[in-house]
Amino acid sequence: MKTVRKNVSLFVDVQNIYYTTRHTFTRNFDYNRFWAQATAGREVAHAYAYAIERGDEKQRQFQNILRGIGFEVKLKPFIQRRDGSAKGDWDVGITLDVIEAAADTDIIVLASGDGDFDQLLHRARMRYDVETEVYGVEQLTAASLIQASNRFIPIEAALLL
Repeated sequence: MKTVRKNVSLFVDVQNIYYTTRHTFTRNFDYNRFWAQATAGREVAHAYAYAIERGDEKQRQFQNILRGIGFEVKLKPFIQRRDGSAKGDWDVGITLDVIEAAADTDIIVLASGDGDFDQLLHRARMRYDVETEVYGVEQLTAASLIQASNRFIPIEAALLL
């Protein structure tokens, strides 16, 4: 009897993962291990990494590494406001892509600790009956996001460089 592999779509909030892992562990997230773990025994339907473009060469190299792993890298320009504050978040873009992917995906994997995504996961689960997994730094992941997912996978030493 042939087993049917579930398909999975990955969505990585690069800035959120970078800052939460650096703040908590002073280490970087291991995207290769994450990919291997999140896709084990599954077919990849979609894989997106959402980042901010600052025109930095080191950052471009990192983005090329993500592409080499299998992610489609989506970039937004970094915007420095006159008052010194900065803007560059992907919440709406991630939300739109998750809702579109949920229609033809068995499992949505979101790497972020941002509580703004809790309603998104609720909606995806209710409307499309899709499983949801969240990877995040436990201390810095919103409780509402953890509760909105089917499974929470804490980012710990095994997922760090």
